[in-house]
Amino acid sequence: MKLLIAIVQDKDANRLSNQFIDHDIRATRLSTTGGFLKSGNTTFMIGLEDERVDEVLNMIKEASHTRQQFMTPPVNLDAQLDSTSAYPVEVQVGGATVFVMPVEQFHQF
Repeated sequence: MKLLIAIVQDKDANRLSNQFIDHDIRATRLSTTGGFLKSGNTTFMIGLEDERVDEVLNMIKEASHTRQQFMTPPVNLDAQLDSTSAYPVEVQVGGATVFVMPVEQFHQF
């Protein structure tokens, strides 16, 4: 048995959740916030048999897309550094981050 922790962008979460329902995959959905862009994410915790891991990883890969987004870097108070750092910069966001961990025991009460 494995535990998958999948962190996806909010824009992809509903599509992925619907795929989980269609394929009878039980997942716990948590609202989370990313540290870098402070943007909304969704974290899915999924417990499943070893044989289904590749199937779920493919679902996550197909549903999670990268996007370009503009962000404004934090204000730098050091006057010696380049002042252009206050302008918005384009960064790539999205996709998915997935952790696959072994489960020694599973209990459902």
